[in-house]
Amino acid sequence: MLSDYYRLPEHMLGEVCPSQSSGDVGFFQFGSGTTCFGQCTLGVAASIYDAKSHSISDSVSPRGRELHFAFDPAQVVENLRRERYVKVLEKSRNRFVDKPLIRKTYYGLRNLLPVSVRKHLQRAYLADWRKLPFPNWPVDFTVDVIHEEILGLAMEASGLKRIPFIWFWPQGATNCLIMTHDVETPLGRDFTTKLMDIDESHGIRASFQVVPEKRYEVTEEYVRSIKRRGFEFNIHDLNHDGHLYKERELFLRRAKQINDYARKFEARGFRAGVMYRNLDWYDGYEFSYDMSVPNVAHLDPQRGGCCTVFPYFIGRVLEIPLTTCQDYSLFQILGEYSIDLWKKQLEMIGRRNGLMSFIAHPDYLVNERALAVYESLLDYLLQLVERDKIWMALPGELDQWWRARSEMKLVQGGGDWQIVGPQQERAQLAYAILDGGHVRYEVSNYG
Repeated sequence: MLSDYYRLPEHMLGEVCPSQSSGDVGFFQFGSGTTCFGQCTLGVAASIYDAKSHSISDSVSPRGRELHFAFDPAQVVENLRRERYVKVLEKSRNRFVDKPLIRKTYYGLRNLLPVSVRKHLQRAYLADWRKLPFPNWPVDFTVDVIHEEILGLAMEASGLKRIPFIWFWPQGATNCLIMTHDVETPLGRDFTTKLMDIDESHGIRASFQVVPEKRYEVTEEYVRSIKRRGFEFNIHDLNHDGHLYKERELFLRRAKQINDYARKFEARGFRAGVMYRNLDWYDGYEFSYDMSVPNVAHLDPQRGGCCTVFPYFIGRVLEIPLTTCQDYSLFQILGEYSIDLWKKQLEMIGRRNGLMSFIAHPDYLVNERALAVYESLLDYLLQLVERDKIWMALPGELDQWWRARSEMKLVQGGGDWQIVGPQQERAQLAYAILDGGHVRYEVSNYG
């Protein structure tokens, strides 16, 4: 678990010994009050509101270099990343608007409804978003905090104040930034060229996720027009009707068609329509990476969130989470036409050295007011990238880097630590330092 996240030399740390617990799965708190979801030998709460009554902060038992837990940290992390807690949260809501028939009716009429009508229906559906207790709004770091706290405990048990690891981003960058554009309508498709002009004027290259069937015509020339300018072309659902994950057999048929389009257009990335997802079905895809999971999904039709600001693997598929608010949610659901929320999210993610990922829809940026806000965002991002040494990348470049990093190792030679593996020349040595019971990071000077 720690090795996968940090890429550190395992032999330096004592063994992390998870419990072999069985029984109920539920909520409990660990460390500094971090919410966990899984099995625990000391008991769990069926409701997240009762998680505090099942705090196990003092239950970790060091035995020499072994660290014994009342739960399995890897199981908890996997449960959060795969959003397995969501069904338990949803049981307590039991809302009329969540009924399958209501959802089916809405998506049957969705394409006939103007945005002005849809936004009022969506606001009604999402009206309780401020009351949702978990994940934490506007950015959730639960998975990342769990890793830090367990690393700190393992270092303390091993008598270490400092341990090397392979830094998260190439060339010692503080963070990674990606911009993505989901094209939902013919209007958005026809605005693609102008949006690329705007992005390029700010030194930004983005990926375009395009619906291959029914919504609009996707010509070879349209695909080439994106790729030849150094932008990225990915697949966005099959037909964006909201039914991709309705049932397994239908999904497998559609996944086969989606994979065919990926081969046709030489696309390596995917995002589902409306950010719907079922991570347990990703085995049906042939993509290298997916971008359908929000960090916190309070403003999405499918609630939940992966609770991390770093990419992670779902089998062989790399998940690149969305870590900021969608433009549509900002403008149409929250009714905000400023970059204040985005700036707040960026500040929080920046402190954690995480991924800053965005969705901006060309379909909604044709509105002059929305476009002005988006250009303000680009101006701010450009300043941020230069000031904080942020790595600005395409999703495909991030995918290649994260896969390379997952194969890298730290070895000692001549008294110094060396990084070996694919793209090792881009990797940077860093240290996790135990300081006052907390872990902080220090990156060696690059080059």
